[in-house]
Amino acid sequence: MEEGLNRFIREKFEISQRDIRTYSPLTLAYIGDGIFDLVIRTVVVDKGNTSANQLHYHTSHVVKAATQARMIQYLRERLTEEEADIYRRGRNAKSHTMAKNATVSDYRNATGFEALMGYLYLTDQMERMVELIQEGLKGCDIQL
Repeated sequence: MEEGLNRFIREKFEISQRDIRTYSPLTLAYIGDGIFDLVIRTVVVDKGNTSANQLHYHTSHVVKAATQARMIQYLRERLTEEEADIYRRGRNAKSHTMAKNATVSDYRNATGFEALMGYLYLTDQMERMVELIQEGLKGCDIQL
């Protein structure tokens, strides 16, 4: 089986494994935002060589808060108890910033979604993370 990206980076930069419980929900959301964006960008780029502007357009409609909120609403009943807890902690975290183009509800749900993505990434559960992303995209009829 292939080594996970997180494990590979930790090894190459000599970063020790940390207890996932020491990360705040907003820290999980921070890394989750980045990894979700990377997954979507990877899929979009694989669809064909096009201008950076078109790549950005196709990616941005998926990674925005409203879309993430739709995806997590679809996925909520498919989450394990542990995943649902991570999502709730992220959703309920008190952020000092707000999205420019999202409702408060969408922003909080998206933060919960990103926290879950960050958690799955940092615990080397890439297969589960990608499974949830695929289910969410399909369930919300989002075409890349």
